[in-house]
Amino acid sequence: MATGAPDHTAKVEHIARKPRGRPAGSKNKPKPPIIITQDSANTLQAHAMEVTTGCDVGESLATFARRKQCGVCVLSAAGHVTNVTLRQPATLSGTGPIVTLHGHFEILSLVGSVLPPPAPPGVSGLDIYLAGPQGQVVGGAITGPLIASGPVIIMAATFMNATFDRLPIEKDEPPLAISPIAARNQHMISVSDICGIPQNLLSNTNEMYTWATTRPLSKT
Repeated sequence: MATGAPDHTAKVEHIARKPRGRPAGSKNKPKPPIIITQDSANTLQAHAMEVTTGCDVGESLATFARRKQCGVCVLSAAGHVTNVTLRQPATLSGTGPIVTLHGHFEILSLVGSVLPPPAPPGVSGLDIYLAGPQGQVVGGAITGPLIASGPVIIMAATFMNATFDRLPIEKDEPPLAISPIAARNQHMISVSDICGIPQNLLSNTNEMYTWATTRPLSKT
């Protein structure tokens, strides 16, 4: 018996959903390699230096800095030296005495920096601590020849630029904010440009010391 009710047909709709994740077989696109053709002027380079027997350690470092036109920061050294001239720590009466020690000594510590000329006074200098044959320890600032009595190995870092800061910084001095345009127009000042400037013209602002332009990477 027909009831006269409409016949509704159920419809099933299939909704296509985008699968999550990366499609099968896909990979990250390879990135082009970064090739550095020149050293940055602000990077440090590590060096292991050997001073041969009979050579002056301080003079060898000064010659290296002058010929390479870079600053040298001496971190440590090992070896033996003979006949050293040192300036002892200063006393209340003034500068410390200068003494010459004869004999063979073992290097315990050698630190300091060597800058090529012309360099501001007081920036370059080497301090050394030595052990004598009887175990006594002496030290001071090197003021004369430091002759290697055997191979002397020096670990050092070289740099092309050095920033000069006058401390302490005044409390009311606001922090410097350099705009991108000013950063592009910033000029590096050579050591020869600032030597001889009166002290009253030097402020707390940073000064950049540079000796040479960037050099190509060496193969060594």
